Amino acid sequence: MTKFAQKICVACQPDAEPATQEEIDTFLIDNPEWSLVDTDNIKCIQKEYKFEDFEDALRFTNMVGEVAEQEGHHPAISTEWGRVAVKWWSHKIENLHLNDLILAARCDQKYANM
Repeated sequence: MTKFAQKICVACQPDAEPATQEEIDTFLIDNPEWSLVDTDNIKCIQKEYKFEDFEDALRFTNMVGEVAEQEGHHPAISTEWGRVAVKWWSHKIENLHLNDLILAARCDQKYANM
């Protein structure tokens, strides 16, 4: 797993600085399954996880929800049979924050441990 999963989230305030381009580039190099996307002019990162059935997809969705609740930082999650799509960005700053990269890496840890 990446070093991002080991970092500590900080409360994101409306005046918080977005993640630097270097942080984003490093994250994407270390985690090539994640994609940088623009949604309504907001930088986001997203990934699709694959599963054998709906039960595992739902179990993973709940794990992502637990990660999000622990930090008070919530992604968009789409759960379907055999797949879960997760998209992170910081609502307060309408951009990517370091917290998004950290929590994305933690999602990958949960997936790896299923």
